[in-house]
Amino acid sequence: MALILNIETATDICSVCISEGASIRSLKESEEAYSHASRITLLIEACANDAGITLSELDAVAISSGPGSYTALRVGAATAKGICYALDKPMIAVDTLAALAHAAKLDQPQADYYIPMIDARRMEVYTAVFDKQLQQLEPVHNLILDQQSFSRYFIAEKCLSFCGNGAGKTKDIFINKNAVYSEILCSAQHLVPLSERAFSEQQFEDIAYYTPRYFKAPNITVSKKTLK
Repeated sequence: MALILNIETATDICSVCISEGASIRSLKESEEAYSHASRITLLIEACANDAGITLSELDAVAISSGPGSYTALRVGAATAKGICYALDKPMIAVDTLAALAHAAKLDQPQADYYIPMIDARRMEVYTAVFDKQLQQLEPVHNLILDQQSFSRYFIAEKCLSFCGNGAGKTKDIFINKNAVYSEILCSAQHLVPLSERAFSEQQFEDIAYYTPRYFKAPNITVSKKTLK
């Protein structure tokens, strides 16, 4: 069974875990939002110590590929690349929304559709749609939510499971008994089934050319302070 370091930095949560096959040897997460740059290497070190391994013993490094926060994704990707280059390990990219959908199915197996959402500011989210077998029905896209969003799936007695840190935006929009909400948020532990599958199928990234799926340019603001 492969030893994989899983890194999740798509949202405000900085999370890492070491998995062995389907089992999680250690999980570490920062309680401070958007502390990726300052915490990620410390979390990785603590995770390896708790798992009783050195990073050289890893078989691969898996990264949550987005969509999500531009800066946070860059921190995660840079860290994963650095480890892979230094230790000559393969890198795996896991779709962030697919990982959320797989976790939501474990949490709410009764649902007919799984719709993970990542906050993209205001009423916009990054989202995709997965069926009961976790086949992807719609590609990853950004969406400004309104009352018509996902109307084609709100059909007789079909249960829609919403999850992720953007899902709460729909609660005042979808007044529908068929909409249910999972507490599932981004976490490195949710990458494990997909990173393990990718490793077994030898689906590795070209480390030199890999970039996360940002979908949006960074939100850069201009300082209002005057230079003296």
